Amino acid sequence: MSRICVITGKRPVKGRSIIHKGQSKKSGGIGLQLVKQTKRVFRPNLQHIRIKLPSGQIKRQWVSVKALKAGLVTKA
Repeated sequence: MSRICVITGKRPVKGRSIIHKGQSKKSGGIGLQLVKQTKRVFRPNLQHIRIKLPSGQIKRQWVSVKALKAGLVTKA
């Protein structure tokens, strides 16, 4: 089962981590050069909690903390 929020639909997103080297122009250098880009994953802040569904049923599901703070979920 993948980690996707059942309320907001948040999921892991692919991206890159960029590494620079050199001295900035402001401090007298020729600027920052790109050295390499490595792949990484941005993961949402999900919690595996027990929630009460609209039908009255109680289930354990992945929910984002943003949805919990906004009050979109009723905890069981």
